[in-house]
Amino acid sequence: MHFDTTFRDARVLVTGHTGFKGAWLSQWLHLMGAQVLGLALPPPDDRPSLFNDIALADRIGSRFVDIRDAVSVATTIRDFRPDFIFHLAAQALVRESYARPLETFDTNIMGTANILQAAGDAGGVKAVVCVTTDKVYHNHEWTWPYRETDQLGGHDPYSGSKAAAELVAAVYRDNLWANGAGPNMATARGGNVIGGGDWSKDRLIPDIVRCIIADSPIVIRSPKSVRPWQHVLELCRAYIMLAERLATDGTSASDAWNFGPGQAGEANVETVLSVALRSIGRPQHPVELGPATLRESKLLRLDISKAGSDLGWTPAADLESSVRMTMEWYRRWIEDKGSAPALMDEQIRNYEQRL
Repeated sequence: MHFDTTFRDARVLVTGHTGFKGAWLSQWLHLMGAQVLGLALPPPDDRPSLFNDIALADRIGSRFVDIRDAVSVATTIRDFRPDFIFHLAAQALVRESYARPLETFDTNIMGTANILQAAGDAGGVKAVVCVTTDKVYHNHEWTWPYRETDQLGGHDPYSGSKAAAELVAAVYRDNLWANGAGPNMATARGGNVIGGGDWSKDRLIPDIVRCIIADSPIVIRSPKSVRPWQHVLELCRAYIMLAERLATDGTSASDAWNFGPGQAGEANVETVLSVALRSIGRPQHPVELGPATLRESKLLRLDISKAGSDLGWTPAADLESSVRMTMEWYRRWIEDKGSAPALMDEQIRNYEQRL
């Protein structure tokens, strides 16, 4: 790929490498020839872990650090001297944020501030990509897609904390790091991500897979809720392209960016469930409707025209192919967990052929 040369032998820090998106991004950068160091909490021990399944610690450097620990974060960044930083570490679950609001605020707001402060103090960092979410917008539940200039907000602790992280990032980008005082930095707002190896709680695809493994009914809460669904590699490519542009043209790229699947990837939960069950060969698996006890948005769309016109990023995979690729990963994982490292590399290379 054209940005292989940008990251070959580059020193790249990925926060959140023990998580789902962080593991995929770290491995792709490793395949490009980058010297990758991951910084994150250890993977959870109460469920499978993509980090462990692909033996990521054998492929890249790894340090278990809580991003709320400002001293440890600063020491890690200063000692590693990264060229690029991808900040993905977060408390990333809406329903979990209701149970642990203070931890969510602390991790997503102050954790982000700790990463950015350390990046600026270390010197030598070319670019920082600060990953947030499509849920940073004040959601009016209207049909129009949100643009990067629309009002930020958040009804739940997760969404509110990520909107606040956007404000923190803007202060560093537009004030503290103005006139070359710090690295070029952008925020990336992505939609609902799917892909093999996600075992998070209260997410549709992992819940489907867990129920298939347990041979129990699948319980869904909001079958008609519409989301912008996209494969994890679509977002990883967006982050990589954004970092490359920041390193070469920071003036135009240092901003907020939406990355979504466009209208072709917008679908309700019921539709994605149906495609997933067909893809894994279980179209008749029992499904039950559970109560929606917490407030969650019913409709959320992203305007991605800026990414297309100014960055040259457009979706490469439609909804059906993204779900099929995701369920193929889980099918093969169920058959042989040991195939996960080769399977990840295979899916990355196959995806590259589409570009």
